[in-house]
Order: sequence, then structure tokens, then C-alpha cells
Amino acid sequence: MRQTVISAIRHESGKIPYNVELTTEKRHDLCEQIGISEDEYFSWSGSHIEKADYNTGEYINPGFYKDNFGVIWNRTGLDKDIGVVEKPLITEDNYRSYNCPDVDEAHVRNVTEALLSSKLGTLKLGKISMTLFERAWGLKGMEALLIDLQVNSNEVEYLLDQIMEYNMKIIDIALEYDIDGFYFGDDFGTQRGLIMSPEVWRFLFKPRFKKMFDKVKSKNKFVALHSCGDITLLLGDLIDIGLDIYQTVQPEVYDLNKLKSEFGKSLCFWGSISTQRLLPVATKSELIDTVNKTLDIMGAGGGCIASPTHQVPSDVSNENVLTLIDLLRERSR
Repeated sequence: MRQTVISAIRHESGKIPYNVELTTEKRHDLCEQIGISEDEYFSWSGSHIEKADYNTGEYINPGFYKDNFGVIWNRTGLDKDIGVVEKPLITEDNYRSYNCPDVDEAHVRNVTEALLSSKLGTLKLGKISMTLFERAWGLKGMEALLIDLQVNSNEVEYLLDQIMEYNMKIIDIALEYDIDGFYFGDDFGTQRGLIMSPEVWRFLFKPRFKKMFDKVKSKNKFVALHSCGDITLLLGDLIDIGLDIYQTVQPEVYDLNKLKSEFGKSLCFWGSISTQRLLPVATKSELIDTVNKTLDIMGAGGGCIASPTHQVPSDVSNENVLTLIDLLRERSR
């Protein structure tokens, strides 16, 4: 399985690797129906990529999760896996007094060693979600941070540098091990375009991502980035600083033929199967037809990891999940 993914990243035509990840609720429901434990789901699904998640935290009350940066996420609503911020920790008065936590080196080593102990033969990636922008707005609040990007960039830079240095320490520790690369998560897009201007992104975020990417690439490892929405205007910049894999590629946002034509020689695309407009509503035959057409486009000449665009949510039927996995198993052989 690992070599299948590497061949796809390197744009060697052939088999199409895949990953099918589920939300907590969907995984519980599906596993109950097919009679396996939730811990068995990943190996049963045949997914080709495993990730070591370095984020830490704990539930302090039912439905309320406190991450290691001190942010409390309310998960009592529909979103049980991320939630919404209860109260920003950073205000105009304490930008410079807030300190990022110390990296839990033991945790980084433990989850990396657990990842590498897997006998599934998968590609193995370290994972830093909420890499820069998401971590900053989680601490400051989305609206307040977006204002600060325009009028208070010195303070934003101070915060981003703190977060970046925290991430760099994790990367340093993880790269002591024989992982295959790093997966970063940061949503910069909406379905109509970027959340911020390209100029703001290039000034505040590009150089910091470059430092993190450079560290990974210095060890000849792969770099993957998740970003929801339409980030077409950033793809050239991301290629310039070393991105290998772009995830999540929403087909309701992108013209897949155009995306493949313009960037397919430089990027491997991970995703392309819509959890918004396909999986929740398609009949079995519609699902099979659409996925096959999608993979014919995205898999031409390699450079494709087939996957739902996000973790499959609870509004997708178990039948459609099972149909998708069966189809992806077939296309990966």
C-alpha cells in the first residue's frame, strides 16, 4: 500500500490509493452495522495512509474539550469532533503575554512510535492540524483575527511566530523517526475564494509555511496540506515552497479537469469525492458513476489519492459508505 501511494505522489500512472475517514458518529454507526469494533475500522477499510496526530487535550465536561493551548471547544452541537470556541483566550491587552504551551515530547514520541508499529504497510505521516491560521483564530477569535490581519499585523506576526516555533519543535522530534512525511491542516478557503487576500497570505503565512516545509523536505520527506475551499490563488505559491500533496479538493468548488490540467504535473491531489453534494444524496448507481468519472480525471498519469473531501459525516448512509469503499478497493488493485 505504501508504494502505491508513493507512486501516485510521483505521478507514476497505475493504481489509485485511497483513504476513507469517518466522523466519530459515522464510524460508530457503521461499525455497529457491519459487526466490527471501531478500532478495527481503519484496517478493515483498506485505507492507504495513516497519520500520527500530535494535538492533545481532554474533555473537562461532557461535550466540552480543552486543548493543550487552553482553548475550550464546545462540541455539544452537531459537530462532535471539532466544535466551536467557547471564549477566545487572546485579547488586545494580552497578545504578548500569552505563551504557547511546551511541546509534550513524550506524547510526540509515543504517537510516532505507535504509528510506525502498525503492520498495515501504509504510508505514514506526522500530522499537525490547526497549523497557523486556525490555531491563531482559535486563540483570538475568527472575526478579531481577520481584523488584525489588516490593522494589527505586528501582533499577528508575533503570535504566528510562537505557533510556528511550537510546530517546528514537533517536526524536529518526529523527523528523528522514519516517517514518510508531514500532513499540515489549515483552512484558507471558502467555497467562493480565499478567506483573506493573497497578498496578506503571502506576507504572513507563506514564509512561515516555507520554514516548516523546508525542514520536512530537508529529510527528503513528503509534504501534504489540507485546506478547505477554493485556494486556487495560493497553489502556485505552495508548489514554490515544496508542497507535494494538496487535500481536500472539493468538486463543488473546483473544475477538476482544469485543476488537473493546470497543477496536476506538480501536485498530487487527495480528495475529490464530495461529502457535500454526492455522498449524502446519491443513489448507488449515481455514486459509482460519479466516482469512476472523477478518478478517471484525477488519476490520469498518476497524482491522485482517492478520498471523500472530509471525514464522512452522519448524514451519509452506511450503504453509500460501503459502496464507496468497495469501489475504491477495486480501483486500487
